[in-house]
This record gives sequence, structure tokens and C-alpha cells, in this order.
Amino acid sequence: MAFGLLLAVQLLVIWLVNIHVLSSPVQDVPNIPEIDQIHSDVCIIGGGSAGTYAAIRLRQMGKTVVVIEKESLLGGHTNTYIDAGTGIPVDYGVIVFHNDAIVKNYFAHFKVPLAPLSLSDRGGTNQIAVDFRTGNLVNISIPGNATAALERYVGELAKYPYLTKGFDLPDPVPEDLLLPFGEFVRKYDLGAAVPAITAITQGIGDPLRQPTIYLMKYFNLGAVESYRTNFLTTAHHNNSALYDAARNELGKDVFLNSNISKMCRNSNDSMNRVRICTPGGLKTIRASKILIAIPQKLENLEGFDLDATERALFAQFHNTQYYTTLVKHTGIPEGLQISNQAADMPYGLPSLPGAYVITPTAVSGLVNIFYGSASEMSSEQVKEDIIATVLRLHNANISTTPPDFVAFKDHSPFELTVPAKAIANGFYRRLNSIQGHRKTWHTGAAFQAHDSTDIWKFTEDVVRAMFK
Repeated sequence: MAFGLLLAVQLLVIWLVNIHVLSSPVQDVPNIPEIDQIHSDVCIIGGGSAGTYAAIRLRQMGKTVVVIEKESLLGGHTNTYIDAGTGIPVDYGVIVFHNDAIVKNYFAHFKVPLAPLSLSDRGGTNQIAVDFRTGNLVNISIPGNATAALERYVGELAKYPYLTKGFDLPDPVPEDLLLPFGEFVRKYDLGAAVPAITAITQGIGDPLRQPTIYLMKYFNLGAVESYRTNFLTTAHHNNSALYDAARNELGKDVFLNSNISKMCRNSNDSMNRVRICTPGGLKTIRASKILIAIPQKLENLEGFDLDATERALFAQFHNTQYYTTLVKHTGIPEGLQISNQAADMPYGLPSLPGAYVITPTAVSGLVNIFYGSASEMSSEQVKEDIIATVLRLHNANISTTPPDFVAFKDHSPFELTVPAKAIANGFYRRLNSIQGHRKTWHTGAAFQAHDSTDIWKFTEDVVRAMFK
């Protein structure tokens, strides 16, 4: 009885404190009891590829950090499933990294071993092409020499060395970078290389309609070199091991399952304040600087004190949808990779929305499916279409059954872009100008590309600039 009364009193006190905190204006954040306030040099919002790298590097630079992550794990698009029966890990999000010094150094810091991996290693022992809309086998041949076409693509890439990091574009922006990629392909006779380019740039929506700059950012010189030789992956095929190690190193400076409630940034010398909702209650971060490392879409920035400049820029971003999943009990033969190709689409590209490819994994009976859409779809809609796609494979003489979903991840909003006209009119010049604005910096795919290696390189420059 005494325990129950004590618990009731404690709950009442917590309720009264929370009511006061929630009803107070942002300026009253300092009135939260000192036990709920955390002081830090940098508050990092987002614990994905960019945010985690930034946290580790800032720590190495002698700075204190706090990382706010809405998910239960660090790593963002890095997803790993551990099979209960065999203990075998299966990466079904981020699979590969460039063979680059920044990758080797980052993994070496955590003593996570790396190994080479070519994309053909993931292709299965047998490969077929199917139109996933019908389930019928297709046999599409793209005219031209793929190797020569890729060389021409590399030659065009070499004209724009400034695309390596960020979007530091000249004025005027070169016309070729603004062309829809389909026109760029025709202009430089790159058709035979399109299957290779689009295999790397999955999730970008309709690649032929996107401005060429976004394809070049994604499949850049570093990616081409790794494509020609080998990419890197973790030796144990568990890319989440990197983020598990980072989580252990950052310790109490990471708040998982947490969201921004309110933010108050100051242009003067006083501290920025970020109020967060955590599983342990409300906390207030008092930080001299803020690093935003989540997709800069307005719907992601609820609770942020955006000004007119920030809001006007972020409102222009469009995005695609990208999903990845692991399924079992499909009836698909072991070692068979099935690519989605459409005879009525240019270069045999898959019709979207739809799955890009069904790939075998190291676990018997478990397959990896990547799915893309140019417009928003619910998780249930995607799952229903994947089930229907698997069942249609009967038409390709594969005795399939309705699959069971073992893992599913929605990576949306994916590939933040703006129209070519906005790029020509200086969108990225204005976007770059907000670095440091209101003591806030930005990193992530919207400022670079959906590539962990390149995001780390860009983030390296950002964290150094924060403390010049």
C-alpha cells in the first residue's frame, strides 16, 4: 500500500513537471531542472551514416557531442538481419563501400575488418530477366559496347571534378548537367552503359527523367572505379557492426528512439537549445552548434524553429521512395537472381513502382528484394505488390508461393532533388549559403548523394568547417 501511494505521488510530480515543460514557451527551456539539461559542443540530429561519422570525428577532434536518433539503432540505411537458425548476418540496406582511404580508416578505428566484394558476387549462380508486371521471361539486348559506353561516361564525368564533394556548382551551371539523363545518354551514345549505371543508382525514381547531375553525383568516378574493380564490405557481411561499435564508443551521448520537440537557435553568443522526447522523458540539449544530418524535408523538421530562408529552400525538395526487404518461403530456386526488365521501356529499365531485383542471400531460402517508386506508397501497398510479383513468377515456370516477410525497411524520403530550372537559378548556391546559418550546419545525402563513402568525405569537410 505504501509502495502504491509513493508511486502515485512520484507519477503526479512527473506529470506536473511534464505539463509545465510542454506548456512553456521555448524561451523557458532553461527552467527545466538541471538534471534534465545536457551541455554539449554539438547537437547532432540524426544517427545515420552522416550523423554517426560526424559524432565520431568530432569526438576525435576533442569536441563533446550529443546524437539524437529516432530509430532504435544507429546506421540509417544500413540494415542487417541475423538469421536465428544459423547466426548468419545478411545486409539488406547498405551493401558496399568504395575502396577508399576514408572507408578503411573509419572501419580500422573500430577494428571491423573489411573484404573486397564485386557486384557479381551478389548475383547468384544463375540469372534470369523477367518483366515483373507479367511474370514473363524477357531477353533484352542493348545495342552497342557496354565497356566503350562506360568509358565515354567517365570522360564526361571528368569534365566536372567539382561534383566529387557537395554541389559547389559554377554559374552558369553547365547545360549538360541540367539535361534529363535520357537526353544526355542519347547525346553521348551511352545507351549500352545504362544498365550498369542504373544498377548502382537504384531508388532514384525514373533515371531518364532526372537531371543528369543527380546520376553523376550518385555514379561518380569513385563508384565507377569500385565498379570496375571491387567494392568493400565487412568481412563478416555485417555492415551494422560499424554502427554497433560506434554506439558503444559514444555511449550515453546517444539518445535512441528520440525526437525533437522544440528548438531555439540564437544568432548571438548564447547557447542553442533543443528539447527532445526520449524514452526516459524530456531532455534539453544546450549546444553551441547544431548539425542536421537527416533528410531536409519539411515533414522531417517538425519542432525545428525554421526561418523563412530555411523553409523556402527545404520546401523545394522532391523525393522518391525506396524500400528493401528480406522474404522467405518464396519457392524461388537457390542461387537464382531475377532482374526486373521491361521490353517496352528504354534500355529494358524496370517499370516503376516495382521491385528492381530479387537476389539470393547467404541464408538458404532467404531472398533480398529492393523496391522503388517515384511517388509515395504505404508499406502495405509495397508488400502487397511484392507478394503479387513473386506469385506472377509462375509465368516464368517458377513454382512460387506467397512469401513471408522477415525484414522490411522504408528508406523514404529518398533522393532529394529539385528541378533543373531551380538548379540553373542558383538553388544549390543558396543551399550552401546556409551552412553555419544560425549556428547550424547540414550534411547527408541531400548535400552529397546516397553513398556512404561520399557522405563521409563531405561530412569530414563540414565538421572541420564548424570549428575553423
